[in-house]
Amino acid sequence: MLHIALAKGRIAKTVMKRLAEGGFHFSDYSDESRKLIFTDDEERIRVTLVKSPDVAVYVRRGAADAGIVGKDVLMEDGEEDVYEVLDLGIGRCRMAVSGIKGNQKVMQKRILTVASKYPSIARKYFADRFQPIDIIKLNGSVELAPLVGLSDVIVDIVETGTTLRENGLEAYDYFMDFSARLICNKVSYKMKQKEMAEFMALVK
Repeated sequence: MLHIALAKGRIAKTVMKRLAEGGFHFSDYSDESRKLIFTDDEERIRVTLVKSPDVAVYVRRGAADAGIVGKDVLMEDGEEDVYEVLDLGIGRCRMAVSGIKGNQKVMQKRILTVASKYPSIARKYFADRFQPIDIIKLNGSVELAPLVGLSDVIVDIVETGTTLRENGLEAYDYFMDFSARLICNKVSYKMKQKEMAEFMALVK
């Protein structure tokens, strides 16, 4: 049996739909279910739904043979010890530096205060531009930070830009594109080549 870790949300819904179209029936699965582990009726694939930052941990540690997660998460949390084998082209989004609309001059400050869920990516972006920063790690609602004076700018994922606009913010610089990637445990990739190839054919 192939064990797959999926990031909850849009990625999981898309992959489960593709599995169903490929003939894998999960009788106990629904988008609204609170269950976190699902096995198809023929016991060929077991799917575990986890938070995005945990997908690579499950795969790296062998609790899952493979996983699907955004490239942004892989870059932030480290890509070592897993194989990145496929760009699935789903969950497309962009990373951007954003701030209060019409206030781009704030980028000229000597030391910029930056709020982000992605401190490693943010540090690299500004280091490449020789811009000193004070980084603040936040876990949610990052767009609030410049509105309440917690930060000058934010570094975050932008999908449609609606959240930015509705909060009086704008993207100052789009600097990276992301999509979901299939990653594999190094041992499983060698030991379960046939199952892995079948799964890859279904989801790509």
